[in-house]
Amino acid sequence: MSKEANITTQKKMGEIINSHEFQRLPEVFAADVKDHDPADDQGPGPQGFVQWFTQFHSAFPDFKIAVEHMVADEDNVAFAYTITGTQQGPFNGMPATGKKIKVRGMQISKFDSEAKIAERWGASHEVGILQQIGAMKPVAHLDEPPILSAPTSSGVI
Repeated sequence: MSKEANITTQKKMGEIINSHEFQRLPEVFAADVKDHDPADDQGPGPQGFVQWFTQFHSAFPDFKIAVEHMVADEDNVAFAYTITGTQQGPFNGMPATGKKIKVRGMQISKFDSEAKIAERWGASHEVGILQQIGAMKPVAHLDEPPILSAPTSSGVI
């Protein structure tokens, strides 16, 4: 399919997720979709995505995903996003805290000839979620940008 058709499908996925109509996710995923980075408790295929988002929604019922940047070619759409929400239910064994989260993530989707997502790679900052709800102690240096410097002897990076 065309780059435009793939972008339309990717945007439809976002609309489905943000409207919490997860049972509609099979509309955007190929029946044999391969998730290269599934969550630990995510099942296979489109139903695995339905189950995972339903479970995440039970922990963060007001969660939203906002796309910050998107690039596409004829076969792939890649995007960076921010997830926000408030923990109102258990998440990874942590009872509801009422705490707000805001974390970043990235995803790459590869599309089939019908403009459905056939493969997915990606990651959300789950450690950041766990830190923000108090399940893990924050590690300050993980939130700071790396310090890059060239060796003084060469003057070249």
